[in-house]
Amino acid sequence: MRYEAPETIEAAAALLAGASGEARVLAGGTDLLVQIRSDLIEPGLIVDIKKIGEMRQVTAENGGFRIGAAVTGAELKEHPLLKAMWPGVVEAANLIGSTQIQGRATMGGNLCNGSPAADSVPALIAAGALARIAGPKGRRDVPVEDIMLAPRKLSLTKGEIIASFLLPARTARSGDAYLRFIPRTEMDIAVVGCGVNLTLDGSGKCTAARVALGAVAERPLLVAEAARALIGSSLDDKALAALASAAEKACRPIDDKRGTKDFRIKVAGVLARRTALIAAERARKS
Repeated sequence: MRYEAPETIEAAAALLAGASGEARVLAGGTDLLVQIRSDLIEPGLIVDIKKIGEMRQVTAENGGFRIGAAVTGAELKEHPLLKAMWPGVVEAANLIGSTQIQGRATMGGNLCNGSPAADSVPALIAAGALARIAGPKGRRDVPVEDIMLAPRKLSLTKGEIIASFLLPARTARSGDAYLRFIPRTEMDIAVVGCGVNLTLDGSGKCTAARVALGAVAERPLLVAEAARALIGSSLDDKALAALASAAEKACRPIDDKRGTKDFRIKVAGVLARRTALIAAERARKS
């Protein structure tokens, strides 16, 4: 096994593009190292991105924030401006594992691991985040919801790597939130995850919304019908019922040891309502 620790994104992309066998990116390593030790994968090349300064920074950009793909969940939590602007995204990133794991785990790794139950991904999708992808042909920006195609399958081509995420600027009276259901009280894989991001006008009516679900399909979902159920409403019982119904209808889950299909579908509706109310409360206070 060959190990490389380049210091630029271009060098990392060149290494990945030139690999003759299986190559993997090491960000935090909280998934990758477990998979290697369990003999699930045996990469011929590991490219460690922790020495790439551009991927280790959180910087203001166009009123929002650009977050390097190798920034840890713990570092996000310690950034007061980011936490104030996008609390749901920061909270989701800090649900990945234990406190120790959060000191290593990254949103880039969480997305690229390709798990439909990844906690940070629905929150990023709800936020309208863009992933900046770097590769042999340069850089391109892609909505986060278009990155994961299926379990362990991404839309990235050979040599491409996620360099950063852009969280857009906030309008007034906007808020986001992320909730998940797990069998245990902490450190478990989501049975269902839900991210909601919305904006209210001066009268309390919703003028914009995005709703995303995780662990209920082969990939995290952006649920446009659920968002439409909120827009134009004051998040009254009728709108919340329509939101829950739309969330349930979007689900196409599997049965596994953490929950049945029917259970996941029901929980998706419940979580969508609860998450929307938290996001709305935050919007009223912003």
